[in-house]
Amino acid sequence: MTEAFTPEQLRTAALTSKAWPYEEARKLLKRYEKGAPDKGHVLFETGYGPSGLPHIGTFNEVLRTTMVRQAYQEMSDIPTRLIAFSDDMDGLRKVPDNVPNKEMLASHLGKPLTDIPDPFGKYESFAHHNNAMLREFLNRFGFDYEFMSATEQYKAGRFDEALKSVLRHYDAIMGVMLPTLRKERQASYSPVLPVSAKSGIVLQVPVEVIDAEAGLVRFTDDGGETVEQSILGGKAKLQWKVDWAMRWVALGVDYEMSGKDLIDSVTQSSKIARVLGARPPEGFNYEMFLDEKGEKISKSKGNGLSLEQWLTYGPEESLAFFAYREPKKAKQLHLGVIPRAIDEYWQFRDNYPGQPVEQRLGNPVHHIHNGPPPTEPLPISFGLLLNLVGVLGSADREVIWGYLRNYVADANADTYPALDALIGHAIAYHRDFIAPTLQRRKPTGQEAAALRKLDASLATLGESADAEAIQNEVYEIGKAGGFENLRDWFKALYETLLGSSQGPRMGSFIALYGVANSRKLIAEALQA
Repeated sequence: MTEAFTPEQLRTAALTSKAWPYEEARKLLKRYEKGAPDKGHVLFETGYGPSGLPHIGTFNEVLRTTMVRQAYQEMSDIPTRLIAFSDDMDGLRKVPDNVPNKEMLASHLGKPLTDIPDPFGKYESFAHHNNAMLREFLNRFGFDYEFMSATEQYKAGRFDEALKSVLRHYDAIMGVMLPTLRKERQASYSPVLPVSAKSGIVLQVPVEVIDAEAGLVRFTDDGGETVEQSILGGKAKLQWKVDWAMRWVALGVDYEMSGKDLIDSVTQSSKIARVLGARPPEGFNYEMFLDEKGEKISKSKGNGLSLEQWLTYGPEESLAFFAYREPKKAKQLHLGVIPRAIDEYWQFRDNYPGQPVEQRLGNPVHHIHNGPPPTEPLPISFGLLLNLVGVLGSADREVIWGYLRNYVADANADTYPALDALIGHAIAYHRDFIAPTLQRRKPTGQEAAALRKLDASLATLGESADAEAIQNEVYEIGKAGGFENLRDWFKALYETLLGSSQGPRMGSFIALYGVANSRKLIAEALQA
């Protein structure tokens, strides 16, 4: 039974907790230490570029932002909002690789994503399609958010006052941006990107401010004609870093995190926000994911792990656990990290009920579940389950449950639904990732002698032996077997019996698989 703590106890502990969501949330406490802002709430934001589909990085950013929001709510009574903002007025720069009707898209390059037909033929525009995918994606994981479209905000005039302010401070903004650009880019750069009334393209052309209060600028259209045009009501958008700053100011964003690759963008956008007379939001830059070779993950290279892949081989909680841990440290993201993430998640979850409040607030599961996690236990580790599936080969779910019932009394899917889900993940992970690499090797003379002793010991112990008794026998045989390092003995067991260089606690595995079946594995190894 998990001991309940009062909101006062939680708030007191949260104010000093070293868990990173609380450290981030305390920035907001300091920001509004005198009380709620004039708008009456604290606003969190995450951004999305809808030229591509949502991916594991999208999940990562929204999840981490949500964790900071939850931490803040434990410490403050000021209401909060989370906006998922889609930059859907951006001009399409190139045709994505993973969409149909590429020729049609190519004919609309440069136009706002909301003005380009949907290549999938389902929605009124390409942006509407990808925005729908984003909302479906966020809803799938139960995120509490409000969706906001850049196009809708621009066209509705929500940004008009901020756009006028950009024109009023045009020279100061240029003073921020020009030193950061290459010389040839300086000549053509403009913070304002007019939308051509003739071609519908978002133009990358220099502009001259004619009347800031009226929102009028002058520029050369893509047809070579000099045009005076308003930038209000969706007739223009802003260049990326200026746009980000303008949005912070117009919406009153208080917190937004971003990847390490956007540190310079945060710096410049923060300067521009101050030029516009506002305070930039709080936030931090998280490290990027790496592939198993330590190289930065790139969608174009295809060297990353997709969200769908992770959720095939592990539950959502394990991905949330992986995202929570050490956000400012670069981490390798590949199939090999999934089993460890699953087992570590469950270790932290099992520890939670007995922890004092201070430790609970530093426990990842508190942030994953926004409080106490579910109480369902997990009777075996995912690693042990994988080894069972490995020796059974292509066994189905019911066969695996049959073995589990020998190890856990009354084991069934109704009693242990989380374990039942993990069985499905283990079968898939073994099929796609482990089975192609399994290779049992022949034991050496020393190893064979020790295996014979283990076989004899198991015969004496019998099927009723528990995991601890078996583990003690395995340990003693290794000690008496002349191995300089007991790790060599356990590695030999893994490589000769399981076909892997790593494995479970052998006592637990033998108890789960059965003494008779384990003796058959030993016999097969000795006959190799």
